[in-house]
Amino acid sequence: MSVLGRSAKTLESYGRHVAAISLHFGRTPLELDAEDVQEYLYELQQRSKTPSQTYFKHTVFSLRFLLKSEGLPYDYLLLPEIKKEKKLPVVLSKEEVWRMLCKCKYLKHKMLLGLLYGCGLRCFEVRNVRLRDLDFDRKVLHVVQGKGKKDRYLPLSEHLIRGLKVYIGAEKPHDWLFNGKPEARSGGDFDNRYSQRGVQWVVKQTAKAAGVLKDVHTHTLRHTFATHLLEDGLDILTVKDLLGHVRIETTMEYLHVARSNPQRAFSPLDTLFAQCAPKQK
Repeated sequence: MSVLGRSAKTLESYGRHVAAISLHFGRTPLELDAEDVQEYLYELQQRSKTPSQTYFKHTVFSLRFLLKSEGLPYDYLLLPEIKKEKKLPVVLSKEEVWRMLCKCKYLKHKMLLGLLYGCGLRCFEVRNVRLRDLDFDRKVLHVVQGKGKKDRYLPLSEHLIRGLKVYIGAEKPHDWLFNGKPEARSGGDFDNRYSQRGVQWVVKQTAKAAGVLKDVHTHTLRHTFATHLLEDGLDILTVKDLLGHVRIETTMEYLHVARSNPQRAFSPLDTLFAQCAPKQK
């Protein structure tokens, strides 16, 4: 799995599911009859309380990978096909994003939301931002080892740069841009980055305070980043590169908007301030 570039989190997940079925039968899945696996999967499906049936699906994915690694076909264990759900992403309006930014109680939270929306970062990417990744002179953010172990550069809004300079001057972070609370850390292998749960909490609470009724997650701001750029006229190929997607089909799946006139990449925070900020007399 490591050679194929799978993450440690995926390895842990697949290992847990394969271990569960092995412990259930007292044998490895490769020693089981296909009928035994079918009954086990049926039991998991019936026990599932969520419509997504995540545990059931991840068990199938884990068994698929096990068979693949042994050079065996999926029908060796009669594994079912998992159909990919076709869902459109939740996208916020510019007014909703503006309300969320205005409702942030702390500058740290505002900068966190500013990077998630203004740069389209994933949750783990915003947690991994170091001070050395910010280039205020060139107005870019260096995303180091994002999804798929790929680096990319993203444009930084001038509005975000001003806020980040104030935040850095006040908080004085040493390495990671966003640090967590010392009392929330435990164990010797835990660094001092802002936790994933902490980022998710900030997004949820800010959306609630702003009166946003949509189901908002950290990835919602990434969807909104891409959609607003397309609506502002940026071509879809540039948006694909900014998102760090390998295939254009991935971008097209949830955006469904394409513009043909290529132009220089920019941050949607610039047009957000132009359209929503109070006019100065």
